[in-house]
Amino acid sequence: MTRDLDTATAAPQAPAPARRTGWRRLTMIAAVAGPGLVAANAGNDAAGIATYASAGSQFTYGTLFFMVLVTIALVMVQEMAVRLGAHTGKGLGALIREQFSLRLTALAVSCLLLANTGLVVSEFAGIGAAFELLGVPKWAVIPPAAVLLWALVLFGSYHWAERIFLIMSLAFFAYPIAMILGHPDWGAVGHHLVVPHIEPNKSFILLAVALIGTTVSPYMQFYAAAGVVDRGAKPADYPLIRADAILGAVFACVISLTIIIATASAIGGTGPLDSAAQAAEALKPVAGRNAELLFALGLLGASALAGAVVPLSASYAIGEAAGVERSVSRSFRDAPLFLGLFTAQIVLGATVAMTPVDVIQLLIGTQVLQGLISPIVLVYLLVLTNRRSVLGPAANGPRYRVAATAVVVGVAAMSTILLVQTVADWFGLG
Repeated sequence: MTRDLDTATAAPQAPAPARRTGWRRLTMIAAVAGPGLVAANAGNDAAGIATYASAGSQFTYGTLFFMVLVTIALVMVQEMAVRLGAHTGKGLGALIREQFSLRLTALAVSCLLLANTGLVVSEFAGIGAAFELLGVPKWAVIPPAAVLLWALVLFGSYHWAERIFLIMSLAFFAYPIAMILGHPDWGAVGHHLVVPHIEPNKSFILLAVALIGTTVSPYMQFYAAAGVVDRGAKPADYPLIRADAILGAVFACVISLTIIIATASAIGGTGPLDSAAQAAEALKPVAGRNAELLFALGLLGASALAGAVVPLSASYAIGEAAGVERSVSRSFRDAPLFLGLFTAQIVLGATVAMTPVDVIQLLIGTQVLQGLISPIVLVYLLVLTNRRSVLGPAANGPRYRVAATAVVVGVAAMSTILLVQTVADWFGLG
């Protein structure tokens, strides 16, 4: 007893928490990073970069506060997607098939496949455009890029492919450097980040709709949930999975903000842009050759990442809806539909990108499909995360339900506006 008392009295104090060095923090971030970070960053693809650059060139810093709101929306939507994957062990396509009608499931995944195939073309066109800025013709780089992305998925495990995707994400750090080279007005940047700004004209509203449409894309939710499942995550892993989703959404939106600020400071007020490559060329005479090269490097990394993630998300969705084997870690013999769809999208995307196709018109068509599917997918996501029969105690609580409903209604309304406006333009009614 005495010994115990002595021991208690003389018990050494708990060691002070180890100081988190820079390397320790980097290790923790690397351990957490996964499907959430990959999915959110894939949204910063060639079409996304063109939209963000156009926001900066057309309205300078005027859309920054709106992007803060978009960041909150993306965090909530991505968190709900990975929560479903971690707690049910099923992807979004499988849960939709189980909980809703087969007809609505077929409509959702069919639109996703068509829209994603159009996006894949734009990603390979982005790879070609990035190399053309560096003086290399697109016909020399698109075929080997397609083979590399295809082999990455077919001959690797999910964990290996995910590490490669994360390494590709490092290319996004080119944009903050390009932003600094543009010498922005930091006072104006800070003001527009915290003070709401709305211009009551059609161009501003449509660009705001495009910003949310390109940032919160349906394929990202399918990929995030399926990636969690393919990674083998369990409910006990959810805290890290949630951290990954939040980190990924915030990082992706910070990169979006740097693109807007870079173009706003260099070419703000010059009007809209049609492509990311056009933005890079426009930066050269203002911010210098280095800014153009950094923009091209970011475009290359973004296009390569999305060139693999976008077709994977459609393959996951259709494989889940059909109830067949779907995993990056499986062979072609084990998962023929999953890997066959992935292969077909890569071949079609790269082939069409080699032709003189009008990528802008193609993207407009895919925007219609994205606008059609986005409200459907977000409503599915909200209903599924609200159901205790699906998630048990991990279902949305009352306050989260209200906030998530507001986000989903807002995003769905904006997507619907974009859909109606695009169709109206087709018939000359815009």
